[in-house]
Amino acid sequence: MDPNTNTPIVVLKGIDKETVLPIWVGAFEANAIALEIEKIVPQRPMTHDLLRNVIIECGWSASKVIVTDLSDNTFFARIELEDKSGDAVFLDARPSDAIALALRLDCPIFVEQTVLDLSASSTPTEPATEDEGPPPEDWPELID
Repeated sequence: MDPNTNTPIVVLKGIDKETVLPIWVGAFEANAIALEIEKIVPQRPMTHDLLRNVIIECGWSASKVIVTDLSDNTFFARIELEDKSGDAVFLDARPSDAIALALRLDCPIFVEQTVLDLSASSTPTEPATEDEGPPPEDWPELID
């Protein structure tokens, strides 16, 4: 949680680098991500569980999720799937939904370098809302 705005944050951290990307998300999306991280199974499937089940039942697989862009303080993502024939299928998504699905499908999450560059240079004048870029606070200190 962002202590300044009391808004949930998803923090993506590089495996080989100390690079981090905070993405402010909505409460429902944060809950969907947290449930999967904690391996808590809800009584009824959530929307991300439904989508995972549809993908699996269709014989498809998820190859990766990519945070592709940051424009006007809004992040964009793409889910890359592979159908039964091995053909690629690309779905645009909000990063929070793409991350929640990636966790359920056990697929890697990537961030385009341009997004990291834009995020590092972004200084919005007002707190970010769901799936928007970082507020002006020094967020690496918040993560520590």
